[in-house]
Amino acid sequence: MPEEESIDIKFRLYDGSDIGPFRYSAASTVDFLKQRVVSDWPKGKTVVPKGINEVKLISSGKILENNKTVGQCKTPFGEIAGGVIVMHVVVQPSLAKSKTEKKVDKAPKAVICTCTIL
Repeated sequence: MPEEESIDIKFRLYDGSDIGPFRYSAASTVDFLKQRVVSDWPKGKTVVPKGINEVKLISSGKILENNKTVGQCKTPFGEIAGGVIVMHVVVQPSLAKSKTEKKVDKAPKAVICTCTIL
């Protein structure tokens, strides 16, 4: 029976600190990785994700899709024997919350424009 490939991944946060590294199977999904990031998020950070929908994982300059597996997201040049893959974590608060918190001036703006034909 073939041994399942495992990959070491650490997550780099916005302030340069890291979560991990942890070992994952190549069949683990990006959604699973996001769950791990949210559950292991360090205490005392100013930005804290409320759920996995607010977390984006970036590897080799690409935002990873939830349904992809770690094996599908690996890049050929990221394969270093015994190396650790670094994924960057971006937290984007949900848009619904942001829109309700912003005060938008809905008052119509007066347009003052004149044309003169001579």
